[in-house]
Amino acid sequence: MLLEIRHLTQYRYEQLVRESLMELRMQPRKSAGQRLISFDLAVDPRAPLFSYVDDFGNAVHHFDVPQPHDTLTIETRAAVETQPAQPLPETLDMGEWDRLRGDFVRGECFDFLRPHGFVQVTEALTRFMAERDLEDLRRRDPLTAIRALNTAIYQAFDYTPGITDADSPIDLALTEGRGVCQDFAHVMLAVCRAWGVPARYVSGYLFTDRRQGDRSDPDATHAWVEVFLPTLRWIGFDPTNNVLAGERHVAVAVGRDYGDAPPTRGVYKGEAESQLAVAVSVGRARAAVADPEFLRLPRPVFAGGRRARAADDRRRQEQQQQQ
Repeated sequence: MLLEIRHLTQYRYEQLVRESLMELRMQPRKSAGQRLISFDLAVDPRAPLFSYVDDFGNAVHHFDVPQPHDTLTIETRAAVETQPAQPLPETLDMGEWDRLRGDFVRGECFDFLRPHGFVQVTEALTRFMAERDLEDLRRRDPLTAIRALNTAIYQAFDYTPGITDADSPIDLALTEGRGVCQDFAHVMLAVCRAWGVPARYVSGYLFTDRRQGDRSDPDATHAWVEVFLPTLRWIGFDPTNNVLAGERHVAVAVGRDYGDAPPTRGVYKGEAESQLAVAVSVGRARAAVADPEFLRLPRPVFAGGRRARAADDRRRQEQQQQQ
């Protein structure tokens, strides 16, 4: 599936600020199931852009606006080609639990097995797990258990923006029974890690399809979870919409929690209060983005070219006759 993504972020300050320093994680990742065709980043006021790759393999851009300004606008445009997810088996053997406890998994996925930041085993989470009988799911194989966990979180929470914010602990969503994709991902991460299953946070975009029951906000970024199963490697689960991550999901950054993968993070110098506005659009891309029409046009053949080739052919025939 060819997708075009536009992401507009604007900070407004009530009065001039002297300088802004920003760090961005907005460039879609490159992987076997996702090909980045193009990515453009524009900043107003204009500033030199720099980039690096962080410890989790995310592309990070950063810049400094050193002059006074009262508005900072960041706009990205990307074209991405995604592939359908590979079909999964119905179940795995129970030996997968033993493989998850192996030294290889614990060494390779060390960062994604421990509590961190927003992903904590709290009293509220322990009560939630008991009320939903989530520990009983461990009697099944890991793949079946995680599928059931994905559904349990989907059924337990209402999707309601405005109840939580980017810095909210999971206890707020657990207490309210409501939240957004970030909250559901953190809850699922905490349960998976408590089970000994490596799990990481994924930020990105979703091409929303209401006909398939998606309840995510189509005008916002999205978040989901990837779990590591030794037999299958990393598999994406979207508890917000009760689906596996597939060709409608575009991954941008991964980490231990939201704190490792925010789209924007920065500071400014000044006493002004700031307001943030964000707009996101994800839609099907034009085929020409990936396969320009002019590349398939036949080359024109000119009369002069035909006469020259005919003369060359006659000379070669005469030389062969002389030999």
